[in-house]
Amino acid sequence: MTGAVMIARPMFAIFAPTLSRTLPQSADYVRILPEIILSIFGMIVMVLEPLLDEEKSQKVLGWIALAGTLAGLAATWLIAQYPGMAFWNTVQVDGFSVFFHVLVIACAAIVILTSYEYMAVQRIRAGEYYALILFGTVGIALMSSAIELVLIFIALEISSISSYVLAGFRRHEASSAESSLKYFLLGSFATAFFLYGVALMFGATGSTNIDQISKTLQAGSIPLLAFVAVAFMFVGLGFKVAASPFHIWTPDVYEGAPAPIVGFMSTAPKAAAFAVLLRIVFVVNVPGSFWLIWISAALSMTLGNVGALVQDNVKRLLAYSSIAHAGYLLVAFAAAPALGTSAAMFYTAAYAAMNLGAFAVVSHFANAGERYVTLEDYEGLGRSSPLLAATLTIFLLSLIGIPMTGGFFAKFYVFSAAVKANLIWLTIIGVLNSGVGAYYYLRIIVMMYMRESRKEVPVIPIPFALRVAIASCMAVTIYLGIFPSGTLQYAQDSAQQLVRQASPEVPASPPVATSPASL
Repeated sequence: MTGAVMIARPMFAIFAPTLSRTLPQSADYVRILPEIILSIFGMIVMVLEPLLDEEKSQKVLGWIALAGTLAGLAATWLIAQYPGMAFWNTVQVDGFSVFFHVLVIACAAIVILTSYEYMAVQRIRAGEYYALILFGTVGIALMSSAIELVLIFIALEISSISSYVLAGFRRHEASSAESSLKYFLLGSFATAFFLYGVALMFGATGSTNIDQISKTLQAGSIPLLAFVAVAFMFVGLGFKVAASPFHIWTPDVYEGAPAPIVGFMSTAPKAAAFAVLLRIVFVVNVPGSFWLIWISAALSMTLGNVGALVQDNVKRLLAYSSIAHAGYLLVAFAAAPALGTSAAMFYTAAYAAMNLGAFAVVSHFANAGERYVTLEDYEGLGRSSPLLAATLTIFLLSLIGIPMTGGFFAKFYVFSAAVKANLIWLTIIGVLNSGVGAYYYLRIIVMMYMRESRKEVPVIPIPFALRVAIASCMAVTIYLGIFPSGTLQYAQDSAQQLVRQASPEVPASPPVATSPASL
């Protein structure tokens, strides 16, 4: 997922003034080139779909969609060479937005690879499926670079509408229709809250530009309306990231939606929503938002982990797990801006890798109709399919936070940032919840290796595309667990730039420790 970020470490140079270039007005379009390319490939998929028979369309359209994501990653490298504003200061290209562009587009690529086999096994037509993934990625990527609240709302809607349809793609399953309808109805309420918050913020400051809002609020006393606006916007974004108490939709939607789409929904849109939240929390910086985040983080970690303890359906279990991980991420938001931002960025990358990998395994093992998704079905998997069980075990260990995996350093940096911000009680709650979470992840591993299978569950050989997807997720998970410093350094540089936008006079914070021994 974040391989492109890690390989392209020289991209740090985008912050150097020597690479700042004076570009003509057409550079505005260069700075949204990934979104343009993804949109074009999405339209190509929709145009070609009626011209191909159902059997050919599964892979042909999938390869076209994959080519679109790879072209989008190449375009992201290009826009990194031209940092700056676009379209009347509504879009900003910087290290922060480049990081999330690479992350969400890479997530889309992995989901497309995971979907090849899934679409054939589930007998789902491929055209609009791949097109919706590309169009949803357009909105998600735009959210990470938008610095104008109205544009963020539009990007959020583009992402959400695609997700609503994709959640109901198992058309012959009543649970999938229920999933889509519930997600649509509750999501509409959430986005309405966000939009109302934007309107209130405009009323309080006279602007919807995040930088201008920050300057206005710093210039004088903060009106009560601004506090209410931030609370309303947090409701909308809290729903998107499945943070408590806005998490109620998550288990039912995850259970009914196609497994690859659940992997997508739990990573890419969440990452972009957290990117927006980072800008609102640390750039707008309205006092009082700290306690809102503190309470939501504690509730998310606790309710997510406790809810997962009693689940027998693996998809529902991972749904509650995603709620808990949203809580861990929010711990970083409660910390100091520079430390919290870099820790949150690293966490989103590590979580995307391990969660996408876990859902890739689940989608393959579920088989036609997603019949095999209970814990009982996983009994004896270590004997019947050692490779599948081993890969899932690595992803689960990373979700626990075991050393040598990306999940370990993700939690370490988040809790380290919280301790340095003197958030001792929140850190204690997080550590205790990590212990609770270890139980239900280990429960799956016990089922695979220490229980005899009580029923016949067919294990299909893993196709090439799925092997590539799982191997990519595993490589990033292990890389971030062994060599985390490169990605973290990039996140720190991006975080410092983001913080300086809000408070130019704030000196740079010392680097976050890159290993436990350095604390």
